[in-house]
Amino acid sequence: MLIKWLGHSCFKIAVESQSLIIDPFEKGSVNGFRDLDEKANIVLCSHLHGDHCGTSCVELVESKYDSPFEIETIDSYHDEKQGALRGENLIHVITVQDYYKVVHLGDLGCMLDEKQIEKIKDCHVLMIPVGGYYTIGPEVASEIVKATNPKVVIPMHYKSDDFGYDVLKTVYDFTKYFEKVIYLTTDTLQFSDELENEIIVLDYQA
Repeated sequence: MLIKWLGHSCFKIAVESQSLIIDPFEKGSVNGFRDLDEKANIVLCSHLHGDHCGTSCVELVESKYDSPFEIETIDSYHDEKQGALRGENLIHVITVQDYYKVVHLGDLGCMLDEKQIEKIKDCHVLMIPVGGYYTIGPEVASEIVKATNPKVVIPMHYKSDDFGYDVLKTVYDFTKYFEKVIYLTTDTLQFSDELENEIIVLDYQA
């Protein structure tokens, strides 16, 4: 299973000849990221904001093979006031090849409740927003990581000197809560069962 970070909260998950893209962003919607021009068998969106639902930037491709992806959604909120500020948000739980459990929290804006934590606990990969302002911030994100115990955590939806919204915090504001952090020099992770309790920061390839 390959996981490629396409920028912001957008990822491509690929298994052999099949792929899935989650939370593509519309052209020009996020500073510093190149426009998406991708192909995939499935496209998922956590909510309808332009920086998470640029479906026109992904060409859907049919496959003659059975899909390796099973998808479950969990209802959540984009803010701490039960959606009154920014609406609802879908958490996607993606089971890959009947084995790997990949969780994408979308633009989660509040702490998870016990039921939600139980549903995603001990997943293989957790993709979590860490930048704050529009979503949970670094501290709440770190609490969710500790509560859910994923094998691998991939932070998303943050800013750097080169990309992202100015109001967001950096990835380092999140990683400071952890001792075990790996900064890759690539935008792609090949998942391995040997990984355990790793915070992995992917490197955006402009």
